[in-house]
Amino acid sequence: MKHLAPILWVYFLTTFSSFAQNRTLKLDAAVTTTDQVTIKGKVVPYKATAGTQPVYDENGKPIASLFYVYYERSDVTDRTTRPLFISFNGGPGAASCWMHIGYTGPKRVKVDSEGYPVQPYGVTDNPHSILDVADIVYVEPVNTGFSRPVNDSIPRSKFFGVNADIKYLAEWLNMFVSRKNRWPSPKYLIGESYGTTRVSGLALELQNANWMYLNGVILVSPTDLGIDRKGPVAAANMLPYYAATAWYHKVLPTDLQQKDLDAILPEVEQFTINELTPAIVKGGFLEPEKRKQMAAKIARYSGLSEKVVLEHNLAVPSSFYWKELLRDKGFTVGRLDSRYLGIDRQGAGERPDYAAEYDSWKHSFTPAINYYLREKLNYKTDLKYFISGQTGQWDRAGQNTDRTGENLRQAVAQNPYLHVMIQSGYYDGATDYFNAKYNLWNMDPSGKLKNRLQWKGYRGGHMMYLRDEDLATSTEDIREFVKKTLPKPDQPAKY
Repeated sequence: MKHLAPILWVYFLTTFSSFAQNRTLKLDAAVTTTDQVTIKGKVVPYKATAGTQPVYDENGKPIASLFYVYYERSDVTDRTTRPLFISFNGGPGAASCWMHIGYTGPKRVKVDSEGYPVQPYGVTDNPHSILDVADIVYVEPVNTGFSRPVNDSIPRSKFFGVNADIKYLAEWLNMFVSRKNRWPSPKYLIGESYGTTRVSGLALELQNANWMYLNGVILVSPTDLGIDRKGPVAAANMLPYYAATAWYHKVLPTDLQQKDLDAILPEVEQFTINELTPAIVKGGFLEPEKRKQMAAKIARYSGLSEKVVLEHNLAVPSSFYWKELLRDKGFTVGRLDSRYLGIDRQGAGERPDYAAEYDSWKHSFTPAINYYLREKLNYKTDLKYFISGQTGQWDRAGQNTDRTGENLRQAVAQNPYLHVMIQSGYYDGATDYFNAKYNLWNMDPSGKLKNRLQWKGYRGGHMMYLRDEDLATSTEDIREFVKKTLPKPDQPAKY
């Protein structure tokens, strides 16, 4: 059953010269459909609203329109205690489709059990969706999905910067929550990749500028969040990821290879913290014998040769690692998920020709999201769905300096209800799992908030949920997180 929501439809044209095309954009519109999905053996009926809502400037003038999809469980009558999840993806120019039809939504992209594309393209029911425990809105920032500025005269600086992005999205969310009457509901932010930068900043901006307090923030494959790790720490911290990748591809020494991954990684992490970082700190003044010992151990854990490790002064760049690990077998490994293999024009070189995993994901997600939004959710538009890459140069300096890790720490400190969970894939080389742990350890130097910060690891990559096994585990971890962070009746937020 489908019907148009009873709100004003306003149309205007926006031109994007890089694509030499005009498209009609709906500034403020929505269409609603109904459906149901079976989750954990129980039927969950829901309604899905696909629509747009304006972004206003400080003078109340519309400057952009954001596309969203909002799912509400339809057999719930009282939403005052019903959690609302607000979901963002990353990039910063990535659309929301990845978690929308890959992770938490009621429909899931058709892929095999390990996440590889299959045909025919499309979506299927997601038996692990979190819609049983929470309503969800997937938000597309400007120039992702169907979201656009109203015209080319609008300065992109209003949208395309660390803190500019946070500011306008917080204002937009204030209006969305007001329109949907969700102020009483417990609220959660969930972001993936650059979306973790976004939601970490939003946690404080929503509190301080919009007086909206959260129960939880979930960081899926987090960025560095502006937490300093330059120099020796940055160089050393990649080794645990290298070890996981080498284990997956079965190139570790026999005694390590025959162990389970969970048995190997703690050993590598301790070596990284206690031996490798101090060794790299000494640079060229590290004793020759110690240098050889370090190279041998790095080679043992990474699957590389001692010669290669020494040539890189114990600090092997990740781009070189993706090219080198399986060079003798004729393959590269993926950046965002090192389980994926690529084939380069030639074996020589310092980095792969392309990102094998990302091309695989776009292969399955692009046709699926276009089909789903247009045919199943009945959202009709001639706009191109921007799946990635349309946000240009992102401002990370000056007023847009990234301090989002500190923003999140401050939000947690100010709000005794607020908890944080990090989810990481062991085979993610772009936002690797050990640096995610480093975030957790260094976000709160005092240690006074650590009982509200937790980390979970999975045997996938950047989008660990593409594996059936990880999808089941990671969504269950979200359910447990919600259960843990919903206060008991009359439990006050105080220390």
